[in-house]
Formats: sequence, structure tokens, C-alpha cells
Amino acid sequence: MAFALLLGGAGLAAWKFDRFSGNGGSVSFGKAPASASASAPASAAPGAGASSPGAPSPSATPTGDPDVMLPTGPKSDFKQTAKLDDGTVIAKARLAGAKSGFEGDVWVWTPKEYGEAKYEKSAFPVLIALPGGNGFPSNYWADRSLGLQKAISEGVQAGTSLPFIVIMPVLNPDSKYYYDGSDIPGQPRMGTWIAEDVPAFTRANFRTYKSRDGWAFMGSSSGAFVGMKTVLQYPDRFKAVIASGGEIVPDSPLWKGHQAEMDANNPEKLAQKLIDANGPEVFVNFQIGTKESGKERMAAFQKSYGKGPVKMTIRDIQNGEHNGWHYVRGMKEGSLEWISKVLKAPQPATG
Repeated sequence: MAFALLLGGAGLAAWKFDRFSGNGGSVSFGKAPASASASAPASAAPGAGASSPGAPSPSATPTGDPDVMLPTGPKSDFKQTAKLDDGTVIAKARLAGAKSGFEGDVWVWTPKEYGEAKYEKSAFPVLIALPGGNGFPSNYWADRSLGLQKAISEGVQAGTSLPFIVIMPVLNPDSKYYYDGSDIPGQPRMGTWIAEDVPAFTRANFRTYKSRDGWAFMGSSSGAFVGMKTVLQYPDRFKAVIASGGEIVPDSPLWKGHQAEMDANNPEKLAQKLIDANGPEVFVNFQIGTKESGKERMAAFQKSYGKGPVKMTIRDIQNGEHNGWHYVRGMKEGSLEWISKVLKAPQPATG
């Protein structure tokens, strides 16, 4: 028995060492083709300017797909923060937002397919994962214990998920207030941080799609609100969102005295604007646990605005509560497959 306990202890120690081994070390994701430097500038937003859907880059991409954008640079300095059982890692970089002026941390995970030779000339879809709560100084989706990255990997193997690049930025500039992921007058420009700086950072470091077909959000609670709001606000840049246990309307106390600006960040008004313009189409998948409140708000929002180009679904998570573990379960039970059918898949090399 003592020998068995000793072996068990040694196994646990080895598991812990493997799990944390390499943390703090430098990380390089994938291998960019030599023509990466010829791609469009990092400042271009998805679906804008030189990166508009269908527009060829200055140098044709190796796959022949004009929607593929190779990393534009400059490369960020990534440091490992966690290692998953399949050998993939989560890493963190510091981003000084050129547009927002805000500087904060961003965590990144790429699936193992991103480093495979058959995909080295392909773009990958991006899922920007936003936390709830303070959303500062960390993003809890970067904690491997929630299982988000594992759920995606398992979904890829089962054929129910695309191999997403997962980008996990801080949501707020401090833990004192909630900023609604918006440019509230007189406050840090967190709307610009989320909608422009974080995508530009992603394009600088990874192979992505130029069109909105490769860009989506997921989020929980306050992060669900921000993800949904951003998709409705910039439908030319982002196509879909998984919004879990989310809020529907802006509610930061910092909006006081700025009604017009708050209205410009209100999903109800943004959805109606899309309906009136008849597009472009966006896709909203709500997730809600049967043990949490809020479904009535989602249902009312869907009834009023889930029409025309605004496509909405509501997924019940049986016995689900207001937490990330249960929202990941909902994603495994169907939401990952839902969003994977909406976005563009990476294309392996042929021949």
C-alpha cells in the first residue's frame, strides 16, 4: 500500500509538473509563410479598407484564397500561462492599443491544427472570448479549469467544432466600474479596445480571414452583453456571438449624463437599426441555465428584434447555473456546433 501511495504521489507530482511546465517561457504560435510581410497593414479592421471581403492582398496568398490574411506583424511577446493535456498552450501578451490608447493583457490559445503543415497557409476563424464580472486584471477564460479550449479540441475531433483561435482580452480597465465595453465619454475607450485594437493584435500575430466570416465573439454575463453589442454595432466586421447568461441593455453608472452615447451602444437600438437597413445578417445564440434568472429578458429581446437579418436562438442549459463551467457545457451540447456552421473553416492544403 505504501508503495502504491508513493507511486500515486509521484504520478500526481509528474502531472502537476507537466501541467505547469514551461509557464513563463516564450511562445511562438505556428509558422507564417514567407510572404506574410506582403499582407495588408495591421491597422485595417476586418471588412474595411484593404482588408475588405474578397479583395486580394498586395501579394496573392499561397492558398489562392483572397480572404486569407497572413500575419501582418509586428509580433507580440507571448509568455506561456498554462499548458493543456494535448500539448497546446495558453499564452499572454501585453497590448498597447493604438486606437484606444488603453494598454492591457490579452491571452491567446491556438488549436493544434494551427501548427500542422497542411494548414500552414490557411487562415483560421477567431473567437474572442469575454469574461463577466470585473473582467480585470485577468480573463477567466484563460483558466484551463473551465475547459473552453478542451471543449473546442474535443469538438474538432468529433466534427462538431471548428478549430478556433481563441483571443481572451481583459474587458475593463480596472475593477472599480463596469464600462459596458464602450467608449463612455471621459473614460478609457474600451469599445475601441475590443472592436479595433484586439482584432488588430490578432491579425498582427495570426493567420486570419479578412471577411467577417472568420470573426465571432463569445462571452458570459457582462461579457455576453459586450460581445452581442459589438456584433450588432459592427456587423461588417463580426458575424456571430454566443451570449451566455447575458444582460441586454447598457447599465454602467458611468453613462450618467451621456444618454445619446448610451443609446448608440444599446443592443435594442442597434438591432432595430439592422432590421431597418435589412442587413447584413448577424447571428446571436443565447445560452441560459435553467437554474438562473434572465430568460424572460432574452425571450422578450428575441420576440422584438429576432427578425429579418437578426437571427436569434435561445439554448437552455439543463440544471445550469450562472457560471463558466455550465456555459462551456452548453457550448459542448450544441452552441459550438451552431457557431461553427456560421463561420468559415480553415482549408488544408491539397495534393
